[in-house]
Amino acid sequence: MVRSFPLSVHTGYQDLLQAHAVRAIADIPGKPFLRDMGAKGKYWYARQRIGDKTIQKYVGPDTPEIRERIEVAKAANEESQAFNQRCSSMVAQLRAAGVPALDRDTGKVMNAMAKSGVFRLGGTLVGTHAFRLYSAELGVRFNDVLGVTGDVDIAAFENLKLVIEDEVDPTLPDTFKDLNLRPAPGLDRKNRPTKWVMGGGGTEVEFLVPLMRQDSDILKLEPLGVYAQALPFLNFLIADPIPAVALYRSGVLVQIPRPERYAVHKLIVAARRHASSALKAKKDLAQAEILFEVLSEDRPAELSNALTTALTKGPKWREAIATSLSKSARLSTFARHLN
Repeated sequence: MVRSFPLSVHTGYQDLLQAHAVRAIADIPGKPFLRDMGAKGKYWYARQRIGDKTIQKYVGPDTPEIRERIEVAKAANEESQAFNQRCSSMVAQLRAAGVPALDRDTGKVMNAMAKSGVFRLGGTLVGTHAFRLYSAELGVRFNDVLGVTGDVDIAAFENLKLVIEDEVDPTLPDTFKDLNLRPAPGLDRKNRPTKWVMGGGGTEVEFLVPLMRQDSDILKLEPLGVYAQALPFLNFLIADPIPAVALYRSGVLVQIPRPERYAVHKLIVAARRHASSALKAKKDLAQAEILFEVLSEDRPAELSNALTTALTKGPKWREAIATSLSKSARLSTFARHLN
């Protein structure tokens, strides 16, 4: 049985998230303006003139949420120190209530990536660190065993370079060097690292991209300035992500997959793991079970839509989902009751 946090804890997290979402836009130098890129869509940028140059920073797609944040940010006149003190207090209260927080090394890495613009420019936190953030998003307590990891996985769409005319600053290689993260040796003959490892066996960071064509297993994420490993089914996972705040210092604003897509994606991943990764497959199903339990109660329409969308993707998708459902009576029951 899933245990819920008190309403005050869930509300406190939402307040923290709203504060960071607004502050993130207020912190982008320059005046926001809307660019109509035709068939590519409409996107918000902030324009700032520095000397003889005009600098444009990507803000986000033209959505009601972004428009609202821009309006609130215009009125925001809060000093940085006051903001950090207020949010640090909110983070401390959430940690004391039992909401999962980042360890020191992971917090440093994620905070540095956020400041350089990784999440603003389309990077989405996936994997177990994203799962841990659903605890606050959904207002429920998770078993700590399900959220243990030292890996930070960042996924992004390779075609974002077509609409995002911006890049991280400072560069990720420079950021990682300061954090004692080095490229992990790999099998790629062109020396295109997709994974970075902290010295002494600490945090690992890996970059991922949806596999959209079979001729490229490593692609360049231009806005982020790094290479990424292409994986199947990832496009479903990171479509239309949501903002989240990781608990470290005054909070780190990131973006994560929608919980219903994460839950369905875990069904697919669990079924496709090699026999040597049985423990990881078991963890996949355990994470899917708890999300299905919560979402089937709180957000049944969203979960049903995500499951239906995945089932219409093709026979490989349906086979993987059916395999995982057959291994878990709980998951099978939740899925059956959605229809």
